[in-house]
Amino acid sequence: MLGIGIVGLPNVGKSTLFNALTKAGVPVENYPFCTIDPTVGVVGVPDERLDKLASISKSKKSVPAAIEFVDIAGLVKGAAEGEGLGNQFLSHIREVDALLEMVRFFDDPDITHVYGEVNPVSDIEVINLELTLADREQVSKRREKLIRDIRAGVKDAQTEDAALIKIEQALSLGKLAISVDLTDDQLRVVKHLNLLTLKPILYCLNGKTGGHNLSEVSDGRAEQTYALIESLGSHYVHVDAATEQDLNDVAEEDKSMFRQELGVQVDGLADLIRNAYDTLGLITFFTTGIDESRAWTVPSGATAPVAGAAIHCDFRDKFIRAEVVSWDKLLAAGSWSIAREQALIRTEGKEYIVQDGDVMVFLHS
Repeated sequence: MLGIGIVGLPNVGKSTLFNALTKAGVPVENYPFCTIDPTVGVVGVPDERLDKLASISKSKKSVPAAIEFVDIAGLVKGAAEGEGLGNQFLSHIREVDALLEMVRFFDDPDITHVYGEVNPVSDIEVINLELTLADREQVSKRREKLIRDIRAGVKDAQTEDAALIKIEQALSLGKLAISVDLTDDQLRVVKHLNLLTLKPILYCLNGKTGGHNLSEVSDGRAEQTYALIESLGSHYVHVDAATEQDLNDVAEEDKSMFRQELGVQVDGLADLIRNAYDTLGLITFFTTGIDESRAWTVPSGATAPVAGAAIHCDFRDKFIRAEVVSWDKLLAAGSWSIAREQALIRTEGKEYIVQDGDVMVFLHS
């Protein structure tokens, strides 16, 4: 399972968001959550398509796709040199597949900011600088070792060094490694380094009910933040972490009303989870029947046998073909048998690239 680490400066709402995510008041049988340790949780991905498929199949249960969230200790300036939790913080980031960078997006004199003023652009730059410095050190050390490998003619050593030269040049300019144009081969050979700035980043702009949210303050800070995130090739979501945590104790059917009363117009958690899923480069395919409807997770671009392996290795190793129909066409037909009668179900082979929203049946030898 792929994981996304929640990072940010101290006291910006990381743990509050983590608690809201992992204690969200949703039916366990629909959105399973488990705690691996106190700072790691697996959260179901809200998906109306799954609910609708379960309804037409009269499924006894439905199981959503899931992703792992990791609450990582707050980062401070100088972490790359060991300040704060330093290396421990950075090692935790290396273990995740993407980052959810938490940024304070409200003014409130009663809540102290670690640097004395609320400046999201500066906060983002502090975090990204520390990640960049840590990567520069790692790339430099790795290139020193590669000198020997290149002389010895070790396979891929020259390819890796060429990739690291590109990355090193970008890092020296303060750019993230993910901005570097690398070939598929170059990406493959540097993957083992788990470079921090080669991970995709989703920015979470944390607002506050009753506070002075920067999206409502006309002083340019919000616009500057949006522009910076766009320039980094990333996306952002707005969340009110404290309100979402408070809503954990509210019945599901009452949450919409409470959000309206608090002035929170959207389900920030659902939006965040879906965007985190996209940031990890994942898509969903479905299986559905009377026993169970389930959302399965595969990387974008996965072939049918790779998707089948998510269910059972036999569906990959002994793959014959897959029967496929888009979820909306299946819903319109009303059942699998009617969809077959209407010739909506296709037969696909080993080279088929699974599409988000496919409903699939795998046949194997």
